[in-house]
Amino acid sequence: SLALQPVITPELVQGRVHLRCSYSPPSPEPPVQFRVLWARLSSPGKREWVHHETTPQSFSYVEMDGANLRLGDTVFCTVTAFRRGTPEQQSLPEDSKGFYAGIKFLPESLEIAEDGEEHVLTVLSTVPIACPGQDDPCKITLQLSTEDLDSQEPGSPDVALSACQVDLLPGPCSGSSCAAATVTVTAVTDLAQDGNRVSRISAEPVAPRDLLWRAYTPRDVKVTVRDLPTGNCYSFTDPHIITFDGWRYDSYEIGTFLLCRSESRAFEVHVRQWDCGSHRSATACNCGVAAQ
Repeated sequence: SLALQPVITPELVQGRVHLRCSYSPPSPEPPVQFRVLWARLSSPGKREWVHHETTPQSFSYVEMDGANLRLGDTVFCTVTAFRRGTPEQQSLPEDSKGFYAGIKFLPESLEIAEDGEEHVLTVLSTVPIACPGQDDPCKITLQLSTEDLDSQEPGSPDVALSACQVDLLPGPCSGSSCAAATVTVTAVTDLAQDGNRVSRISAEPVAPRDLLWRAYTPRDVKVTVRDLPTGNCYSFTDPHIITFDGWRYDSYEIGTFLLCRSESRAFEVHVRQWDCGSHRSATACNCGVAAQ
């Protein structure tokens, strides 16, 4: 065992996306060669070999060509060392960690409530964004969409996004991110006691010129929306008023009044009451409402 510790990192080589497998050569260095096997996860627990080479270098490259290796693949490299002239004397093969090539959402799933709070969702690419040509924009645009999986009514989303599109722009890779953008997710307050519901957020590359991105659809994000109880207040006819906490009273005043105001957000309701009574009984009626 040589503790080669292979690690996969993404790189742009001549404008094309490559993966680099780097490993630590034994020290002091005898004349050693390395056999590097590249594989992708074809199904859970099953690997499919896509490339192999023998090299004296302490690294190996493979191209993300859209055929053998595609976006959405989890890629491994396995390294074995042997001395020149005695290939039968090999070190134990060592695996890298799986490298997921493609779009990731952080967090991978969300649980939010119908309370108006904004939750930040980060969209990142684990591979560099290549520039296809001089006249083409250097970015990948992702179209975002939402779908309520529990709704019987199409077109009634349970979550709202702050943007319908995000742009991933080229930049240096850092950690597991080569390009990133953020969007905020808010649960739609539907004023209905409809229980907890599940939605999903989908992303799709918009007309990419880069062949690598054309047939790629990133994984969805699952969003669980927790139902919250809804309060109601009323002002009706000659105004009978019922407050959020069930207190009932009548108001016979003439004029424009503040009916309701939130102390936590910009929301208030004004009501206008006019005289609708007779000489014998003074009565006011609702005749107008304004809501901010």
